[in-house]
Formats: sequence, structure tokens, C-alpha cells
Amino acid sequence: MIYKNHKQKIELIKSGKISLKQNVADFLLNIKKNEHLNAFNFVFEDSASEVDLIERKIKTGKHGKLAGMVIAVKDVISIKSKPLTCSSNILIGFEAVYNATVVEKLLQENAILIGKTNCDEFAMGSSNENSAFGKVLNPVNNDYVPGGSSGGSAAAVAANLCDAALGTDTGGSIRQPAAFCGVYGLKPTYGRVSRYGLTAFASSFDTIGPFAKNIDDIALILETISGNDNFDSTFVNSEIHSFSEKISSERKFKIGLPKEYFSDGLDDEIRKIIFEHVEILKNAGNEVTEISLPHTEFAIATYYILTTAEASANLSRFDGAHYGLRSKNASNIDEMYKFSRTEGFGEEVKRRIMLGTYVLSSGYYDAYYKKAQKVRSLIKSDFDNAFKEVDIILTPTTPTAAFKIGEKSENPLEMYLSDIYTTSANLAGIPAINVPIGFNKIGLPIGMQLLSKQFDELSLLQLANILSTN
Repeated sequence: MIYKNHKQKIELIKSGKISLKQNVADFLLNIKKNEHLNAFNFVFEDSASEVDLIERKIKTGKHGKLAGMVIAVKDVISIKSKPLTCSSNILIGFEAVYNATVVEKLLQENAILIGKTNCDEFAMGSSNENSAFGKVLNPVNNDYVPGGSSGGSAAAVAANLCDAALGTDTGGSIRQPAAFCGVYGLKPTYGRVSRYGLTAFASSFDTIGPFAKNIDDIALILETISGNDNFDSTFVNSEIHSFSEKISSERKFKIGLPKEYFSDGLDDEIRKIIFEHVEILKNAGNEVTEISLPHTEFAIATYYILTTAEASANLSRFDGAHYGLRSKNASNIDEMYKFSRTEGFGEEVKRRIMLGTYVLSSGYYDAYYKKAQKVRSLIKSDFDNAFKEVDIILTPTTPTAAFKIGEKSENPLEMYLSDIYTTSANLAGIPAINVPIGFNKIGLPIGMQLLSKQFDELSLLQLANILSTN
């Protein structure tokens, strides 16, 4: 049975029109039917074990806010006693020994976890072609990529393999695949959602956020996974709104369109449909004005210097000694490190480790890493100044719709430019959301990005809700 959001699903279960057990069974069957998409690394066939108890809780009114919501989790997030591979050969066979904080919060609210989704290895990629488990296909058109790095999560939601999914966003890895697959995807403010239990790529950039086919479920999941956590030193103890209860506000917004995001390089069809939605917002009484984010042109270079530097440090723990793959070809400890990493890491991960090691090396640290940190501060200042004038910044999510599988595999720089509109939010630590707004002439989804000041996810959700109802 079709339901528009989780609230309606709960009502249908209460009335007996939906059997939660059958609902979970249908999802598992649909995953089986769509194995060709390769959206999942691992499917939890035992996910139905708690269904009867959760259904009883729903019918007696003693259930958590996510009771019966079937959720997939990106395979970089820890679920106790389940595989945690980060889609890498170096972690094949490894099982997590504890739950990530976000997983604990989902389970406390009676969510059902159905599996771990495929992703670019260690969340490094923009197409989900860099996985030890193979590439993920876009469910809208199987000849195209689903985006990355959280491509499996986006594809699973778009293909109705689950109600919602968790992904991670270091430079656009939730918003870009959400745009390519035609679903909602939210990157929260850095520090709102605990990173405890997330395998680190770039620790000052990484965030965990939700995918869903409707804005109501995005709001509900965000308020569930937000909140205090003593295990994450970067967590910021901010106000947690009842987002799901407040998104229907009739508030009017001051919206900024940064001229740097609408220059050459933006696909004409994306430009056209975005400005059609801008007109809808204007006609609804919202104020729209052009703004400038003058350091935008430096975002990609700054992002790839800083994130690769952090990756080179974070991934040094995968050495063949403590856990994961240990090469059988080594005869001494130096060879153990060298061969284990050579055999375990994929090409893109090796590339980023080498780049990061280079920019941190003696003689290059000041020229690259230190300078990039200064530019990061300038980019953040651009957003701080802009939010003194406007409530929301509206941009494209991606410069093009999804590209064909293999189209950019031989050109890393061209692949990196897929994130040209998304990396700035991670550099500045602000929240951003992809809103699906239509399709191009060959039927591929188009997304629009909304950004707000730190910890103002409520404004994003409210404006996204206005767009969803027009």
C-alpha cells in the first residue's frame, strides 16, 4: 500500500490497513527484485524480528516517533555486530563492536534497520563507482550514476527499497546523489548530529543526514538523530526543534541567489526550471534578491586540499596490524603496512591519501594546507555576511543532471567538479538540503539546493515544504 509519509503509515498500521510485518517483507522482496541496482552491501533478513513488538506498540500508542519506519544505513556508519566495510577491501569481514549514536537514536524510536547501503570507498567519490562491491545504478535510468558518495542510500530511497536512509556528507555526498536520484537529502549543520560511530574521512567536514521521498520524514529523522552526545567532542549543544511539527509555517522568506552559482557551466535546463520555481516563490510573497559569495571560485581547490589532508591522517589507522585486511605477501612489518594498504585501498582512496600527504609535507604545508585554511575562513565569512541580508540562499545542487556510468571515470578533475555547488556548505559548516524540482528532457531528475545559517535547519525545512506543496 502507498502512503505519503510516516505519519500516514502509522495511522494505517493503527487502523489495520497496513501490516507492518507484510510491509517489511515487501521491502525485502523489492530489494531482491532490484539486486541489479547494487544499492545494498548487506541486507538484514532478520530485520523483521522486532516487527510484531513494534506493531503492538503502535496499536497501543506506546511507540517511538519512528516506529515501523524502514531505514537503510550507509556502510560507513557503525551498527553493532553488523559488517562495517566502508565499501573497501581493507575492511572486508570486519564487524562493528558498537552502535553509532545515530543508530542508537533510531532504534530507541523503534525504527527498523533493513541493511547497509553501498557507497564510494570511504565516502570518497561523486558517482558511486569507487566501491569494492561494484558500482550502484541510478534507479531512474540504469545507464546513469546515482551520484556519490551516498549513492546506495539515494538509490534505495528512490527505488522504494526502504522508507528512508542515512547517508554522510563531506562535500555534497548527500545532496548530490539526492539530486541525481530525485529525492530529498539533508546535510545538517556541522555539530548538530553526532559523528560517533562514523568512520572518518575528513573529520572537520563529515556530517550524517537523512534521505527521504518527502520533507515530513526528513524533518522527523533530523529531530530524532539530533541531540546531545558526550562521545563526540565536536557536538554543539544547540536547540532541538520539533521540526516535524513546525515545517508548515506560513512565514515569508528573504531569499538570496548568488550570482557565482548561475554563471557559465550550469546546464540550461537546470537554470530554467530553477527560475520557474523562483517565480513561484516570488508569487507566494517571498522576497528574492541577487547576492554575491565572492570566494566561491576557490571552494573546490580549498575543499580538496583540506579533505585529502585530513583523509591522509584518518586513514593511517588502516595498517594491517589492528583490524581488517593483512597482506599475506609481507615478510616484515614495513611490507605489512605497504602491501596491506596497496591491496586493500582502491585507486581513488590512494589518490586522495597521496594528495593529502603531499599538501601536509615539509616545504608544502604553508603553500597549500595553511593557505587553504585561510581561504576556508574567507568562504565562511562570505556566508556569514550573506545571512545578515537574507534568510535562505538558493542555488543549483549540481551543474548537470546525472552523467553516464564511466563518463568521468578517467578524468578525476572533471569528477571533482560535480561537487562545485555543494562543497561550500561543508567548508562553512552550514546546513543545506536538496529539493527535487523536476526532470530534464530525457527524464533525469533535477535538484535545487537551499542553504541557511548554522543551526537554522528549520528555515530550510519550511521553505522546502512550501516548494513541495506548489
